[in-house]
Amino acid sequence: MMGTLALLGQIGLFAARIVQGVLTGRMPLSALAFHLHTVVIRCLAPVLAVVFPFGMVMALQGLQIFRMYGAERLLSPFVAAAIIRELSPVMASTLVAAQGGSSFAAELGAMRIKEEIDATDVMAVDSVAYHAAPRAIALVIACPLLNVLGCVSGILGGYVSAVWIQGEPAGTFWAALWDMTTPGDLWASVLKTTVFGAIIGLLSCFFGYHARGGAAGVGKAVNDTVVWSILVFIAANYLLTSAFFGGGTS
Repeated sequence: MMGTLALLGQIGLFAARIVQGVLTGRMPLSALAFHLHTVVIRCLAPVLAVVFPFGMVMALQGLQIFRMYGAERLLSPFVAAAIIRELSPVMASTLVAAQGGSSFAAELGAMRIKEEIDATDVMAVDSVAYHAAPRAIALVIACPLLNVLGCVSGILGGYVSAVWIQGEPAGTFWAALWDMTTPGDLWASVLKTTVFGAIIGLLSCFFGYHARGGAAGVGKAVNDTVVWSILVFIAANYLLTSAFFGGGTS
């Protein structure tokens, strides 16, 4: 119990140092731009490749049910609501944790093992602001951006499955697309993935920054990043979904 509380305290202090580095302007913006570009390019193809076929499968399975009741018109709003509210945020964030978070943890872990972080501190440079903050903030920005692209990909996947493969009218698909969603759903999806990105960024940088024990320690930091990031943001997803959509109305 005391070990868990100590770990949570360390993570909290690490988060405070990241925020301090951002607010005081010690975080290099060039590094932020570089890491943001890297993580978006690294994660874009996996996100699109995963969410697109999920949209196709949802349309395929949903159409079979809606046809039983003559309610094919409900297919596109069902696909859009499910993808925007849940599927794309969770899948995009999972892939960001697996691709971007793990790579950042590995980079910081390797820098720790090679004593590059210690050398930064010796030069009187805040190593958290210089090395960790740009990576953490890059994930905060990249996660909602990739989620938006994932939403588009998933809806297009549903369109391909319903219209091109199953022969549903394209006009009906697009006309009814937003019947179950509102601009608030889009903002909620973006806000959720911003929180998820903050969780992934904080934990990946924390585990990488504090890696110990050579190559094995770096591997453990990467593993801890993926496992704990996904567990924590899945728990946060339930709380956020309950807050945004738990009332049963849109």
